Order: sequence, then C-alpha cells, then structure tokens
Amino acid sequence: MSDSTPASRHILFFAWIGWLLSAGFFFYAWILRVAPSITVEPIMRDFAVGGAIVGQLSAVYFWSYAALQIPCGLMMDRWGPRRVLTVSMIATGLGSAAMGLAPTIDLAYVGRALIGFGAAFAFVGSLVIAALWFPARRFAFFSGAGMAVGLAGGVVGQGPLAAAVAALGWRDYMLVLAGWAIIHAALIWFLVRDRPPRLVGLTPAPKKPESMRVSLVRVVRRPQNFLIAAFAFLMSVPILAFGGLWGVPYTVARFGVDNTAAGFAMAMMLLGVATGGPLWGLMSDRLGRRKPPLLMGGTIGLGAILTAIYFPDLSFEIFQVMVFLAGFGGSTMATAYALGREQNDARAAGAALGLINMCTVLSGAVSQPFVGILLDLAWDGKTIKGARVYALAAYQEAFLVLPACFAGGILVWLLLKETKAEPFAEAGEG
Repeated sequence: MSDSTPASRHILFFAWIGWLLSAGFFFYAWILRVAPSITVEPIMRDFAVGGAIVGQLSAVYFWSYAALQIPCGLMMDRWGPRRVLTVSMIATGLGSAAMGLAPTIDLAYVGRALIGFGAAFAFVGSLVIAALWFPARRFAFFSGAGMAVGLAGGVVGQGPLAAAVAALGWRDYMLVLAGWAIIHAALIWFLVRDRPPRLVGLTPAPKKPESMRVSLVRVVRRPQNFLIAAFAFLMSVPILAFGGLWGVPYTVARFGVDNTAAGFAMAMMLLGVATGGPLWGLMSDRLGRRKPPLLMGGTIGLGAILTAIYFPDLSFEIFQVMVFLAGFGGSTMATAYALGREQNDARAAGAALGLINMCTVLSGAVSQPFVGILLDLAWDGKTIKGARVYALAAYQEAFLVLPACFAGGILVWLLLKETKAEPFAEAGEG
C-alpha cells in the first residue's frame, strides 16, 4: 500500500497520534516520578519525617506501578489501549490532587499510590501501540524513543519545574499536574484508536485475543523473559535511586550548590537516558542484533557512575558529564524491551512487556527506600530547618549499590539469548 493513498495517510495519522499521546502520558508520569527529588526538604518539613520515610513515600509510586505491570499488559492485550489509557490517566490526576491536598503523611501515601496506579499504564501503552501500528523491525527504535519522551519529562521535572515548585509550593504544583491529567485523558479518549483498520485485500485479519490467563501462562513459561526483566531491573537502579531521588541532596552536599542547580545536574542523568534510548535502539535495528548494545551500555554506565561518585576532586562540570554518561549507558535497557518482544508470541506481547516494565519499576521501589535506610543508619544527627543532612561518607557507602547493579547487569547479559531482531514466529521458537 502506497503511503500516498488516503487510507494509508489515515492509518499513519492515527498511528502517530496514538503513539505520541501514549508517550506523552509517559512524559507526564516521569514528572510525577521524580517530583519527590525536588520536594525532599519541604516534604520532610511539612510532615516532620526523615529520609527513610521520604524514600518510602517516593517508592509507593513504584510499588503500585510495578504491581500492575503484568495486569496492565494483559488489559492492553484484551481491551485495547484507548479505554485503558483514558481511565489510567484520570486515576493519575486524581492521585496528584489527593497528594497535593493531603493533610497527613498517611493520605500522602494514598495519593502517591494512586499516581503509581495510573502511571503504570503509560509506557506499556506506548509499546503496545507501537507493536500494533508500526513495523516490527522498528520496535527497538520506538521503545527507545518512548523512553526518551518519558525521560524528557524527568528532565523537565527536575530542571525547569524545580523553579515552579519554589514559586508555587509543592502542594499547588501537584494540583496543577492534576489539571493536566484531565485534559490529556480527554485527548486520549477522542484521538486514540486501538488497532489499525482492516483494509480488504491488504490487511490480514487480526488474531482473536487470548484470555488473560493463557497470555500469562505463555509469558511465565519462558525463562528468558525473567532474565531480560532482571537485566532491566539492574540497569534501572542507578537511574531511579540516584537520578530519581537521592542524587539531588547528594549534589547539594558535595558541591555546595542550591537545590535548583542540583536538580539540573540530576536532569543530566535523565537527559542521558532520553538521548541513549533511541540511539541504542537505532544501533540495534541497524546491526540486526540486540545483545551488543546491552553490553556496551552496561559497561559505559559502570565506568561513569564509579567516576561520578568515587573519583576524588571531581569538578561540578565533569560530574555532570559522568552523570549524563551513566544515564546514557543505563538507557540500553530500552533495547531489552525489543528483545522481550521478540521472545514472545504477539498475542502475549503486552504481558511480556508488562513483566519487563514491572521489574524496571521495582528497581525504584526497592532501591529508593533502601538507600534512605542506609543514609538514616549513618546519620550523625545534623539537621537544617528540620530536614536531615547526611555526610558525604554516608552517601558514598549507600551508593555502593549503584555500580554493583551495573556489574550485575553485565553478568546477567551473559545468559541472554540473541534474537537477531527477528519476530517470535520467524525465529522458530514455538
């Protein structure tokens, strides 16, 4: 079918608008994901809590998000992205409003959990739309590009929007984000289509959706799915624990900069992920291989995070370069989604992608409070305006988990099977 025909232009429009709106949802979800990193001090002050509690509050997002990854993939497979994304976008907005209005830490937990519940559907939605509407050979690029759009939200959330928090206060900031969600949900409802229209003689009839139980069984019977998910988990820990939360107060303590400058420094890690995701995907598509970019990225990430945290007398400028490279290396996890897509039948693609994304997000749920606990254990009792202040030595001890995770991902890489960028059926793995 020529791209110049009215039918093809119609399909192309809804393919791109659907992907852009779902990726835009992921952009919004990342703003909310990193919001605690630029509100650590006011949250500690408002609720009179320490680092472990703030880490747990931030991690509630990841727990509810992660718990829904396999179910949301199954829901996408069964009911299509339009209805699922609309409802989840509204839920995210309601959670933002609830957190902004919360008078106690317990109600803030409820709001944060609801945010994670709604945001759980964003990235998987963009992957499912890409799988349904675009050629399979381009899936690695779209998985990386979707991650880039999301991480751009993290960059905006930690950089420019740090100034918005300073101007509005963190509560009003959350209420503004709630309004954004309602508008975005309306756009999804009116503009997203679940599947390309069937064109007689040109488009094959779609396979009948399987039951959610059958799709889940297909996924859990493939050990490679769990290895791919483990790789994604380990590559994500430094990004979510350091770039997504604890890197901001660490940067303030180490370099003596203000919170806004530290937020921009951590935005460099997210910018590295946003830059690397599509580039690793393009490299993988061009090579016709999935494993080489995974190894290259993990190695770059390991070297960069070690330099950023443990190299003595590092200038602030070089620190930001290393933070960028750590994110760039870790972003190779985007190519792991393509590897997972090619290990599974198309009817179980949503569930497989959900499993991988669940483990990616679990890395934040586990690592953020874990680092907070380690910091509290090393705390020397110092506070400033009611907020705990941690020594550099405490940060360096707690941050040993970051290079350890990059190294662990490289070890998992040894067990991964190459798919040669071929769809499941063509690979002959029935």
